Amino acid sequence: MRETMRDAPGVGLAAPQIGLPVQIAVIEDRAELLESILPERLAERGRRPVPFHVIVNPKITLEGDPLEFFEGCLSLSGYSALVPRASRVRVDCLNERGEPVTIQAEGWYARILQHEIDHLNGALYIDRMYSRSFTTMEEHKRIWDGMSVAEVRAALEISSR
Repeated sequence: MRETMRDAPGVGLAAPQIGLPVQIAVIEDRAELLESILPERLAERGRRPVPFHVIVNPKITLEGDPLEFFEGCLSLSGYSALVPRASRVRVDCLNERGEPVTIQAEGWYARILQHEIDHLNGALYIDRMYSRSFTTMEEHKRIWDGMSVAEVRAALEISSR
């Protein structure tokens, strides 16, 4: 799973994405993936490197106000959409050695955990997205990438949920 995630490249991969019916996901947001992103965008998203780790049988508690950012997925390669997610989460799970762990995460790391745990529960980001924002990655880069979330919402006439 680690190799598949890195080859994509992605920041997370859930076992159901590769046909395994188990509650396991791998997560890693490598520093080299962040190098091409503007520092202000990293700060806006609360995105920092996250070391590789495994989560097994996770139970998630959503905390904090929802934040919206564009999100993509290895299962829907080449597309993205604006997705609201909790700004903070608590995840109780087992690690790769079967030891209980509690993860407190915020920012982009919290988003990754929510995204991967959604996969384990049979959901994709398209189940949570603002449908008007669904776009190809090419169009996202061409049109939306330089805009703030507020500007995207206004342009697409998306109101608060």
